Amino acid sequence: MPNELLGSGAAFLAIALLIIVTLYKAVRIVPQSQKFVVERFGRLHSVLGPGLNLVVPYLDRIAHKVSVLERQLPTARQDAITTDNVLVQVETSVFYRIISPEKTVYRIRDVDAAIATTVAGIVRSEIGKMELDQVQSNRNELTANIREHVRAMVDDWGIEVTRAEILDVALDEATRHAMMQQLNAERARRAQVTEAEGKKRAVELNADAELYAAEQEAKARRILSDAEAYATSTIAAAIKENGIEAAQYQVALKQVEALTAVGQGAGKQTIIVPAQALEAFGDAFKMLKGR
Repeated sequence: MPNELLGSGAAFLAIALLIIVTLYKAVRIVPQSQKFVVERFGRLHSVLGPGLNLVVPYLDRIAHKVSVLERQLPTARQDAITTDNVLVQVETSVFYRIISPEKTVYRIRDVDAAIATTVAGIVRSEIGKMELDQVQSNRNELTANIREHVRAMVDDWGIEVTRAEILDVALDEATRHAMMQQLNAERARRAQVTEAEGKKRAVELNADAELYAAEQEAKARRILSDAEAYATSTIAAAIKENGIEAAQYQVALKQVEALTAVGQGAGKQTIIVPAQALEAFGDAFKMLKGR
């Protein structure tokens, strides 16, 4: 009897252990950042997503555990030749993530190397359609074209290219030296143009200033002429109204002003005046006094 109990206890323990192992093999917990590829009898059966999953024990097995996190390829440099026969070195960076693990694990062996080779070929092809100036000025358009072509090429591998960037476009030493000479020549030309434009502007401003001065002088002359004309007309009106006395008064006034100016001259201590001038001065004084 004890042997029978011992045998039944061992069988019960074996069954319990088998049940535990079976349950352990049937339950699969997949992390959020991964997907599990399940094979049954060596063939693709299913893909397990994040969370708790059940499989058939002893028939199904987890063949691949694939991370779905975004990945970055190592920065790569490849040579390319533009349509104007300039050799450039293009530095690229690619980010991708796996969205269909069943395609990635069964259709491509080394996904990183395959993407890098694809990107290099597309970069050479796209740059070969453009001139150097276009490559430098249309960097965003070139990057967008490369990204779209890469996405189309890797779609069969279950991969999504999230970013494909051109980090740098470097030139060989000879081309760089020639471009620096061209740039310096362009800077010198612009400096000469700027200097010439400055001189031209200075001449224009000087001409404008001279024209303005001439206009102001002509304006002053017109004012003086108008004043003299007004004075003449006033005198003429006075003569017409008062007769010869008004004319004599104006003549006397001018004589007094002239003699006063002579007396105020520099170094004039003694003034010799002819008798006729004295008589005229006296007459003018009388007329002024009478006025």
